[in-house]
Amino acid sequence: MEIGRLDIEIKENLIKNFKTLNFTEIFQKDIREEVKKAVYFQLKAEAISSVARELTAMRRLSKYLRKKYSEILSCRQIDREVMEEYLVYLKTEDTSTKHFHGELTRLRSLLEAVGKICGFPQLENLILTRDIPPTPKAEFKSYSDAELKRLNAFLVKMDEQTARLMIIHQMLGTRISDTLTLKMDCLREVDGSTVIWIRQMKTHPYEKEISGELAELIRKAMDYTKERFGETEYIFVNEKEPTRPLQYNTVQYRVLHMIHKEDIRDDEGNLFGFGTHMYRHYYGVKLTEMHLDDWTIAKLLGHSSIKNVKYYRKMSNQLLADETRRARHKLSELILANLDGWDEEYEQIRYDDSLE
Repeated sequence: MEIGRLDIEIKENLIKNFKTLNFTEIFQKDIREEVKKAVYFQLKAEAISSVARELTAMRRLSKYLRKKYSEILSCRQIDREVMEEYLVYLKTEDTSTKHFHGELTRLRSLLEAVGKICGFPQLENLILTRDIPPTPKAEFKSYSDAELKRLNAFLVKMDEQTARLMIIHQMLGTRISDTLTLKMDCLREVDGSTVIWIRQMKTHPYEKEISGELAELIRKAMDYTKERFGETEYIFVNEKEPTRPLQYNTVQYRVLHMIHKEDIRDDEGNLFGFGTHMYRHYYGVKLTEMHLDDWTIAKLLGHSSIKNVKYYRKMSNQLLADETRRARHKLSELILANLDGWDEEYEQIRYDDSLE
C-alpha cells in the first residue's frame, strides 16, 4: 500500500520515512483484504509508525495460521481457542519476539478494528487484558563521564554537520526526534540572551535559554544547510529530500558505522550502541548534580510534570555510589600494600576487604 495515494491525512513520523505499508506476508487473501480495511481506519487516528507495528504483529499471526491452521482464510474463523494456542506458541516456540506486551497490544488493536469494520464481533474479545503481560521495567541508563568523553572524541571527527547534530543533541538534552526537527526559526533573542523553541513531537512545545556557544553552533548548522540547500524549514535536512528533516536511520547508520570502524567501547568493554536517549539521561543526571529543584529540571527537559525527575536523581545517586565504591577499593589496595609483614591482628583487615 502506497501511503501517498491514500485520500486521508496521515499522522506521519517526520524522522522516519514511511512510504509504503507491507501486506505481502499476510498470506491469507481474505485476511489481507480485511486487514487493509482496518488499516485504512487506523491511519485516521494513529501515527503511521504505530500502524506499521500493528501490521508486523498481524504478519506474525498470519504466518502462524498458515503453518498450524491452513483452513483459516478469514478473520471470521479466528476464535478464542485459536488465540489461546497462539499465545502459547508465542511464549514457547516463537523466538522472533520477546516483547509480548507491545506485540499483543498492537495485535488486539488491529483485530478489534477488523471486527468493527467487517462485523466479526468475536474479535473484540479475542485477546483479554489478562493475556497481556505487564511492560518490563526499563533499565534507566546513562553514560559515565569517561564514556561520553571517549565517544565524543570520535564524534567530532565525523562529517561536520553530523558532528554538529550530535553535539547539539547532547547540549540540548532533547529527544533525538526533537533535535532532528529543529526549525530555522527556533532561536530568538530575549533581554540579551538566546532562547530556543523546541517543538517536541511527543508532547508539548517549550522554550529555554541556551549558552552563547550552543547558539553559535546551531547558527553554523543553519548556515551549512542554507549554503547547500537554500531556504529550508528544518536545520538538519534529508539530503535527497531537503523539505524533510534528516532521517533517524541515516544518523543511526553513520554513528554505528563510526563506532564499529573505530572499535569504540564502553566502560564494560562492549561496543557502544546508538543510545541517543542516554545523552538525555546524562543531561538530566547532571542537572540533579547541580542541586536544581525538580520543577527547574523538569522545565529544562521539557517535561510537563516532575514525576520523571526521580529517575534522574536515583541514577545520580547510583553513579555516586559506584564512584565511591571504586575509590574505596583503590584506597584499600594502597593501604593493604603497606600491611605486608605486620602482626596477625591486621590479617582480619585483609580478610574483610576480600569479601567486598
